[in-house]
Amino acid sequence: GLAATPSGAARLKDVATVKGVRPNQLTGYGLVVGLAGTGDKNGTEFTVRSLASVLARMGIGVRADDIQVKNVAAVVVTAALPPFASAGSRIDATVSSLGDATSLEGGTLVMTPLFGADGDVYAIAQGALSVGGFSVGGGGGGSSVSKNHTTVGRLAGGATVEKELGYAIEAKKEFEVALAQPDFTTARRVSRAINRELGDGLARAPDPGTVLVTVPPHYESDVVGFLAAVEGVDVTPDRAARVILNERTGTVVMGENVTISTVAISHGSLSVTIRMQNEVSQPLPFSDGETTPVVNDAITAVEEDARLTVVQGPVTIDELVRGLNAMGVTPRDLISILQAIKAAGALSADLEVM
Repeated sequence: GLAATPSGAARLKDVATVKGVRPNQLTGYGLVVGLAGTGDKNGTEFTVRSLASVLARMGIGVRADDIQVKNVAAVVVTAALPPFASAGSRIDATVSSLGDATSLEGGTLVMTPLFGADGDVYAIAQGALSVGGFSVGGGGGGSSVSKNHTTVGRLAGGATVEKELGYAIEAKKEFEVALAQPDFTTARRVSRAINRELGDGLARAPDPGTVLVTVPPHYESDVVGFLAAVEGVDVTPDRAARVILNERTGTVVMGENVTISTVAISHGSLSVTIRMQNEVSQPLPFSDGETTPVVNDAITAVEEDARLTVVQGPVTIDELVRGLNAMGVTPRDLISILQAIKAAGALSADLEVM
């Protein structure tokens, strides 16, 4: 029969990575040309000087003070060099305005070298931008209409890899698997799962964030196959009980391990209403008074009857939510209630306010 996957299990590749196998960030400075008057203004000095430098490399001598164009924009080009990317392969790049250009729509990025953290050139970017929006301005009236973000564009496959990152995977006899969320229990489960499925003694956890895996002799000629088998191992990560609160949006996220001890909750609210009433003060007949508008404020305060509810603990998150919903608690009220429960010492979870 088929082996059942443990409840809540995930592939190891979804909760961990092999150290050294990661993308590398690339950055470059370039110019976007061909804009319809939406480029940097003439006062943007670095754009003008960059354009003069580009023209000089093309054999056209021109003084920076004589350049006045609105169809060019200075940009920063960013890209991620994937692991094991070979020379000649193409990667995506993002182009972002650096000056005061209003839109990069319809522009073309001029050849831009992309540098790594070590200062070497790893890719060259060039091509037409895809903005995915538009920006239209009025004829001197100051009105404009725009859709999406027009000062950032995308080059789909617009950067060509020029230099490869060396990583001799076949020569390694041991690999380090880094957990995305370091945890003692998860690290132990990962090492046990690998040893159970691939062979005893192959994995050990020296710390809660790392699992050392040794390549067995029968896999030495197929290291890629061994790592594929390792990342396909099913493991159930252990997660600490945590409650995340976002007071700006009223969002409350609670994990399944959150429990509440026996506690009494009183839920009530004070509603204050302020109403402005526009009235007119009319003078008496045959008097010298004038008709005068008057604004009167009517203030009403209503306090709802508070209900004292006893939550018999320990209760799970499902029981807590059903009980609070029955009390008519809104997400914003729930934030205050959970903070009070935590202060009372009845919440067995970490409370994080974003």
